[in-house]
Amino acid sequence: MNTNIDSFPLVEPGRLMLNIPVPMRDGINLSADIWLPPSSHGKGPWPALLLRTIYDNQEARYIGWAREFTNRGYAVIMQDCRGRGDSDGEWIPYVCELYDGYDTHQWIGKQDWCDGNLGTFGLSYPGFTQTLPATLRSKYLKAVAPIASQQDNYGHHRVNGVIHHNVAFAFLNMLGRSMQYESLKHFDQDTFFFELPIDTAMEKVSNTHPYYKGVMEHEQYDEWWSSYSLRDKYPEMAIPSLFITGWFDSLSNENFKLFNGWTKKAKTQDARSKTKLIIGPWSHQIAPWGRVPMGENGEYADRTFGKQALSDVIEMHMHWYDQRLKGINTGVDEEAPIKLFVMGKNIWRDEYEWPLERTKWTKFYLSSSGNAVNDGGGLYPEIKNNDQISDSFIYDPANPVPSLGSQYQTYDFCGPHDRSHIQRRPDVLTFTTDVLTEDMEITGPISATIWASSDAKDTDFTATLTDLEPDGKAIALCEGIVRARFRNGTENPEMMVPGEIYQFEIDMWNTSNNFNKGHRIRIEISSSNFPRYNRNLNSGNPIASDSNINIANQTVYHGSKYPSYVNLPVIPKR
Repeated sequence: MNTNIDSFPLVEPGRLMLNIPVPMRDGINLSADIWLPPSSHGKGPWPALLLRTIYDNQEARYIGWAREFTNRGYAVIMQDCRGRGDSDGEWIPYVCELYDGYDTHQWIGKQDWCDGNLGTFGLSYPGFTQTLPATLRSKYLKAVAPIASQQDNYGHHRVNGVIHHNVAFAFLNMLGRSMQYESLKHFDQDTFFFELPIDTAMEKVSNTHPYYKGVMEHEQYDEWWSSYSLRDKYPEMAIPSLFITGWFDSLSNENFKLFNGWTKKAKTQDARSKTKLIIGPWSHQIAPWGRVPMGENGEYADRTFGKQALSDVIEMHMHWYDQRLKGINTGVDEEAPIKLFVMGKNIWRDEYEWPLERTKWTKFYLSSSGNAVNDGGGLYPEIKNNDQISDSFIYDPANPVPSLGSQYQTYDFCGPHDRSHIQRRPDVLTFTTDVLTEDMEITGPISATIWASSDAKDTDFTATLTDLEPDGKAIALCEGIVRARFRNGTENPEMMVPGEIYQFEIDMWNTSNNFNKGHRIRIEISSSNFPRYNRNLNSGNPIASDSNINIANQTVYHGSKYPSYVNLPVIPKR
């Protein structure tokens, strides 16, 4: 870590204190850098904003935020979490943040430079360091503002039992730059993701890391996950939260859980009624505050959202915290609880609940003459085939369908990417509406119900929603996966009988997209999405320790007897 004050020449003398020890209840000291407002804001005390991070409390992004916040009259504390950076102790991912966060809140509130009003900031893991200790209700903590956070990691590092492969592996690779595990090394993700079996694959990087092993071992939501989950802790929340996420964020689905849990179950009316959610056309990596900034016109590789997509993260925080910590009437309490960006229209809109109350849930049924592999499948609001019709493909785990677009976390491949070349693969089925004669807005949770069979005892089925543009681009919006053995829930794993037809429910997360006149809606069905999700090897063996690759012959059914469909939240025109 850089401990040289001369590295911060724009800070007035005496206004920056580096590596200040913050004592925890067990005697461990956590290191914090403290930034005080410039002398133009007087001698204090001031309201305080806290960042608790596992990455680097001198990360350039947050240094920039600290300068802006102090210039607006806030003291800023940026602390290394336990066992990270300059802090002492052993880092136990997520679990240790409960009491460490609370003890830090209490320490800050008692300092002579703090006026007793504390808020928090930060994204991803630093988002979770805000919400978990809020359950202990320090009298100094008045509000939180997590960006891209989660309710728990069973919905992040596991998704309905399936391993969020890229996230789990990349998480450790990223932490290797600042971890205190000497055995951790860097690795080439592109080749390393294919290593089998996956429970020991990480041994090439670290023989001792317990968190990775836990993700591999705990298929069901059990005490290992619930020990730090928020799903049963919302009634302990007494302060409001500002949640910020993006439609293409790998944690977007978790933010809707957080918002609904907080607004419906929090301990106080203030916490329930004043909590807000902002969802923009952003991803975990590409956003106005991301590691990769959006283009100046709000552009990704295959779609542009306009300058209106470039929200100012500092102003977001000040609009929130000037009201919460300084008592300035910014108008935030009179605003709608949800502010969302409708892609396609490329506009911001206020909403009041999730899903939207006025949603017209519409089933679009899969249809084809058995030629959906060659773009021959149709998607209609009524069942077209009275007879049983099916489409088949071969799923080979050695040649999986590549992840591209939607909520994939890697910045090169996340967001509204064109999947048209992937949809021409022989192991991908596509079902497409007729050309739309008028705009159709889809805003809300997306799900697919498919009837399918396999000659394997266990396999996966995937679904992706894409916006098919007139030029042939198939823009990825959201997607999901179901593991056959978990079709009745992760608590009741059950293998398939080869050849038997089963009903599968696929949660495809959420989106808001206006399918413009002249576009078409397309659903993509396959059996892999790699490396976003780990490959099912089709053997029926324990997933983590399996290295036995089997090819599976898959059949998807549709028609009156087996009416496979996607359920779309159509928003009526006002």
